[in-house]
Amino acid sequence: MHEHRHGRGRGRSHFGRPGGWQQADLPPADDAAGWFAGRLPDDWFTGAPTITVDREEIYVLGELPAPEGTDDTTREAAARGRIGRFREDTREQRMQIADEAEARYGRKVAWGASIGETQELFTHLAVPVMTRLRQDERRVLDTLVGAGVARSRADALAWCVRLVGEHTDEWLSGLRDAMEEVDKLRKAGPGAD
Repeated sequence: MHEHRHGRGRGRSHFGRPGGWQQADLPPADDAAGWFAGRLPDDWFTGAPTITVDREEIYVLGELPAPEGTDDTTREAAARGRIGRFREDTREQRMQIADEAEARYGRKVAWGASIGETQELFTHLAVPVMTRLRQDERRVLDTLVGAGVARSRADALAWCVRLVGEHTDEWLSGLRDAMEEVDKLRKAGPGAD
């Protein structure tokens, strides 16, 4: 689910070109964790949020305080309720901070919150050119590019597809064999005529 933001700069780079920042003029984001630590209100999270950056997106994940007095059966529901309240209560401020960060770093900002094992992502970028891959999936492609296995994300994605394709015949053959075995067992089982 995406939160919509309105304001200047949407859909155009700072140089007036449609489509946002181009790779050649993408600002570095080495100081993003420090910038967010200084910019976010102190009472939002129980500690410093986790900041993850790639070429398209900055992901801000913060831990919220756990609701008190919940037992095992209601813990997750209480956590989801608190995360939902945080999302609604901070929406306008998060959108303003995201606008500032986009102007500074040339990347969209995705927000998320967690309480223990319960985690929700509020906004995220699905990059159309990368067939709507999420940040962790794009990071796999970036690792392949960084390691020199591929020249670009598109090349890395093609490499992954080729690798899966090489193993598909073997996997499908094994799946067919297993299905035949299940069929034989089913026919030989109790109640078989």
